[in-house]
Amino acid sequence: MYYIDDGPGTIALTIDDGPSPVYTPQILRLLAKYHVTASFSMIGISVDEYQPIARDVAAAGHVIMNHTWQHLDLPALRAAAALSQMDRATEAIHRVTGRVPAYFRAPYGAWSGTVLQHCEKTGMTPVDWSVDPRDWARPGVSRIINNILSNTRTGSIILEHDGGGDRSQTVAALSLVIPRLLDAGYHFRAL
Repeated sequence: MYYIDDGPGTIALTIDDGPSPVYTPQILRLLAKYHVTASFSMIGISVDEYQPIARDVAAAGHVIMNHTWQHLDLPALRAAAALSQMDRATEAIHRVTGRVPAYFRAPYGAWSGTVLQHCEKTGMTPVDWSVDPRDWARPGVSRIINNILSNTRTGSIILEHDGGGDRSQTVAALSLVIPRLLDAGYHFRAL
């Protein structure tokens, strides 16, 4: 899934690599301020480490997606190891939040036949993205904003990050880009 199909002006915001004790709460406050629902691709090992934050995301009504146990490059692993990465994350998310993830995002957008078959077998929809402002590389707040505003269209799935490093630029960019997208007539929906 690279796009969503839910009518004119509908877009999705996805937040990857958390939960983070620093940035996830900031993003949650921002989403609540604008009444936006998002989808969080969570790493199982971080869900285990920061259980209260994962529960906060679920309690706020956001979708939690499986983003593997350790954020490894799945096609580079043996099949059994790749499947274990997926299953361990599902188990952690379910144990901590009470939810079984219905969506899966491959780290780095690196898909394989094994991964896609396991998604089908476990009932998880594979989710990619259509707008990537490369916020993880910390290109600057204005570059993140300009990329999102230039590339977002009806149906876009926007990729952002709350984990994996310093995400202060991401938080700053979202605080400006979310109201601009809303003012432009877009509305957000979780996957």
